[in-house]
Amino acid sequence: MSNAYTERGQGSALADFLTENAQVLSISFFFAVCVIFFSVTTDVFLSVGNILNILRQAAPILIVAVAMTFVIITAGIDLSVGSQVAIISASVALILSFGIPWPLAVFAMLAFGAMIGLVQGWFIAYQGIPAFIVTLAGLSILRGFALYMTKGYSIPIDDVPGFFALGRGTILGLPVPAVIALLIAAFAAVIIQRQMYGRQVVAVGSNPEAARRVGMPAKWTIASVYMLSGIACAIAGLLIAARLGSGSSNAAVGFELQVIAAVVLGGTSLFGGRGSILGTLLGTLTIAVIGNGLILLHVSPFFTQIVTGTIILIAIWLNTRIFTANFKFKRKA
Repeated sequence: MSNAYTERGQGSALADFLTENAQVLSISFFFAVCVIFFSVTTDVFLSVGNILNILRQAAPILIVAVAMTFVIITAGIDLSVGSQVAIISASVALILSFGIPWPLAVFAMLAFGAMIGLVQGWFIAYQGIPAFIVTLAGLSILRGFALYMTKGYSIPIDDVPGFFALGRGTILGLPVPAVIALLIAAFAAVIIQRQMYGRQVVAVGSNPEAARRVGMPAKWTIASVYMLSGIACAIAGLLIAARLGSGSSNAAVGFELQVIAAVVLGGTSLFGGRGSILGTLLGTLTIAVIGNGLILLHVSPFFTQIVTGTIILIAIWLNTRIFTANFKFKRKA
């Protein structure tokens, strides 16, 4: 009798685990399939140089995707991340051209990114304007400012080796951008799972009115995740400018699609209240691997956009279906 009860308990625990982690497990499988496919179809995919190149190029996407995970957990969206990266990239190039020390320029850009995100968050949280509208406006406004500042040209960054090390350097053989991105992802995972702020983000995403009634600062929590998004965009813009050695208003075009695809593919619910940093990491690597693998296969780079859009559509469809299935299962239970 007790053995049967124990077996049912173990079976139930396994079923609960599979249900709760279905999308992380599925993206893990999909990521493994992509790696195996490109390893078989190309000769250089698994070379050390190519793997390091994937990590370096995926780092800015991962940094912003981690912040976007917080945003989407609150049932929000930030469509302006690509434009934020562009204006940071252009701004830091202009500041450095005036002879400002690079550490001061980096600090100023982080503050600038936080301000951009906080302004957008204020409109969303305290003025009640939908996040889609606010960040869509931000996408246009910020890109326009970047174009106005640069007149449409790239601004070269000359002789700033300390700054260049942020985008081109290595630590223990790993690219500095990848190390920064992984540290940010690990820190974010701890916040989501173990810190009060992470629990507030999840609670606000699940039911903002209930969170407000129990004394949580719901509006500030919503505003703060957009500030985090702005800071993440600043870091990504700095890394891209440091790697390329220039700032451009045309940087990160279509960046928001890659970021949102990575987050949704990783299992973060568009309905809010649920998200996974590990899933976001795997989603980002999957997007990066697909883009890199298609290039190695000499597929047109324009086809990558088709693949990215298809991934977003399928991921949102699966996200919606899984959420609905889980909701019905919990109601029956």
